[in-house]
Formats: sequence, structure tokens, C-alpha cells
Amino acid sequence: MTEQRDAVAFLVAGGVSVPRACTLVDIARSTFRYVAQPGDDSELLAQIREVAVRNPRYGYRRISVLLRRTTRINQKRVRRLWRQARLQVQRVRRRRVRSLRPARFAAAYPGHIWAYDFVEDALADGRPLRILTVMDEFTREGLAIDAALTTSAERVIGILTALVAQHGAPAYLRSDNGAEFVATAVQAWLAQRGVQTLYIEKGKPWQNGKEERFNGTVRDECLNVHQFYSVAESCVRLSTFRQHYNQERPHSSLGYLTPQAFKAAWFEAQAKQPDPHIGT
Repeated sequence: MTEQRDAVAFLVAGGVSVPRACTLVDIARSTFRYVAQPGDDSELLAQIREVAVRNPRYGYRRISVLLRRTTRINQKRVRRLWRQARLQVQRVRRRRVRSLRPARFAAAYPGHIWAYDFVEDALADGRPLRILTVMDEFTREGLAIDAALTTSAERVIGILTALVAQHGAPAYLRSDNGAEFVATAVQAWLAQRGVQTLYIEKGKPWQNGKEERFNGTVRDECLNVHQFYSVAESCVRLSTFRQHYNQERPHSSLGYLTPQAFKAAWFEAQAKQPDPHIGT
């Protein structure tokens, strides 16, 4: 087809009319005049850029998952546009030799094990910001992200009390020892509610790996992105991020489901399980 179109163009350049040239070469005039139009990806590229700006640490895979919630889109197409626009951020991580580590007690269902920890940051004026995070280890759901200028046992117990009232008490709570006065008060509070404690050995953060990863995500995708000028502003932004993390952000360890979608799917699967007591 290309050779025929080139032949017509040659004849036309020599003075032959287009209809006559097309007849001689045996090609339709519409075919000769057709100009291929490349697909317009400008709208999709704009959507990719918008998601990338809102979530600067997302790659094309996670962005593809988000876009497919509202649009039928192929991941390869997103990857092509992502690379074409040079949006991909290259990261080099040093490989470390990992020693064998004993298996830790793992969560088996929602509400089985919660974990809490503190993340340190600072306001724009330099005042330290102590951010308390609480998560469900099974669903990866961020249960609380609370910011304040100080750390206190009353604050931790207040957050845990509100969470227990909302979700029910977990079977276990995992944390490091932290400040002795905080640990002692929290341990007494937990004992009154029948919640057992799982403490992390000093210098072994991998024993609280899921909470550490959650904290890393909070820092990477929220704390490092925003500058806080007041405690109130930090609370609002952290609350917004927690909602986004639980309801919108695809989680790679959950098959790119959100924590809340994963939890809903788990309960749905459990409801379909046959009752072992029926028929006995």
C-alpha cells in the first residue's frame, strides 16, 4: 500500500492528475489521501501527571491501579506514557546482607494484633512534633495518626481508648518499650482490658516490621511532602492522609487492594465458609 501511494505521488509530481494517477496505479483516491492519525494520549497523560503530582512516590503500576478504577486502561500504555514523559524516579538502594531471623508472632485476622509507635518530625518553626501511629497488622489499616508536641501516657491511652470503643479491643498490642513511664501506664491499662503485650527487643526494629513500613510510608508520602506550620494543620493533613491510605492507596502487600477493601474481602470470604458445626 505504501508503494502504491508513493507511485501516485510520483505521477502527480510529474503533472498527472490525482484521479488519473490513482486509476493507473489501481488505488482508491480516499486511500491515497488518507493520513494516519496517531492516538491522542494527551488526556491520559494529563491524568497520569495529576496522580503523580498528588502522590509523588507512586510508580506506574500503582497509578495504573488507580486509573483502572474509573477507566478501562492497559498498564502497558500507562508505562509507555510514564516513561515517555520521564516521570519515573530511579532509586538505588544499598543491598545488605541479612542474617537469619526467627519468625515472629504474626496476625491471623483483623483485630488480632495492633501495633503502635512514634514518628518524630518538626513544625516549620523548629518545634518537635511527636506523631503517634497505630495500625492493624493483618489488614495494614492505619487506625490512628495523631500529632502533638509531647509524648505522654495519657495521650497514648486516650487514643487507644477511642480505638477500642470504635473497633473493639485487639488480642495483642505490639510496641517497643519506649519511655518507662509510658510503657508502665499503657501496660496496666491493657491488662485491665485483657489485651496482651508483644514487646520488641531493643535494637531489633524488624520485629515490628509492618508498623515500621507504615511509619515509613507516612514519612515518605506525607511528612516529606508537606511543611506544617501548626499542630492543628498537621492533624488535618495526617487525618486526610490516613483516609487516603486506608481507602484509596493500593497496597502492594495486599495484592494492590486498599486496607479497607482487603478487610471487606476477608470478611466476605469468611462468611462463605461452611459452618463446621452444621451436620455434626
